[in-house]
Amino acid sequence: MAVNSTRSQALSLYARLLRLARNWQATNPTEVMVERNYIRDETRELFRKNAKLTNPTDIKLCLREAEARVTMAEHYRNPYPRPVNLPRRSYSKQEGKKIGKAIQKMNDMSRPVYIRSTDDTVNRSN
Repeated sequence: MAVNSTRSQALSLYARLLRLARNWQATNPTEVMVERNYIRDETRELFRKNAKLTNPTDIKLCLREAEARVTMAEHYRNPYPRPVNLPRRSYSKQEGKKIGKAIQKMNDMSRPVYIRSTDDTVNRSN
């Protein structure tokens, strides 16, 4: 039952995103087609990339991210992911340097859900 519910939720969200792309009105009239294509292509790419997910927790995270991105795009009239600012006393990892566990945890906790698919640190192996 939960699988069917998640599947219908994902399909509904996919259709909603494609409708949003089809009806999108950019704040700059010259960018309408660019933004429509971005929404459509990003939707297709991420749904195809995640089509093989079987872990319910991962699926719910992906659906939560998509919902957050749709809500933000509709609210701010900007389809692109918003930038993330790290908290004070934090730094990003530089090549060859180790990050302390406390700082890594603070960075992970401050990472919003809507940036998950574009974040290269999500797929790191622990």
